[in-house]
Amino acid sequence: MAEQEEEEHDTAAETIAPSLPPSRVKKITKLDKEINKVNAEALFLVSCCTELFLEFLAEESARVAVEKKRRTVKLEHLRVAVKRHRPTSDFLLESLPVASEPVVDRPKAGERNRGRTAEKPVPAGTHRIDDFFRKDSYRC
Repeated sequence: MAEQEEEEHDTAAETIAPSLPPSRVKKITKLDKEINKVNAEALFLVSCCTELFLEFLAEESARVAVEKKRRTVKLEHLRVAVKRHRPTSDFLLESLPVASEPVVDRPKAGERNRGRTAEKPVPAGTHRIDDFFRKDSYRC
């Protein structure tokens, strides 16, 4: 009986601290024009839910990669994982980029062009992730 009380006390003492930066989560939530203010509890819950969702996606994508006998998780594995989970596929599948054609010939280390390569254009209706981190370039 005493051991059970100690276990309950230990679990109650543990605190959950989200690993996502609260200021960044707040900025992202405020991108919605309908949201003016976000209180601390809501910010905490959004952060925790986001972490759980990303963990779920990573685990499912890894499972798909293992099923296909691959050691590296690729975009196509993520797409398959999203397609298999109906609630996720309803909102996320159309946001994921379509898997590009595989690269046929990759230059070897000595043959690579040392200069900066031209940036690839993004598909229509999508934004590059680095656009979010620029102060003036993100527009919906």
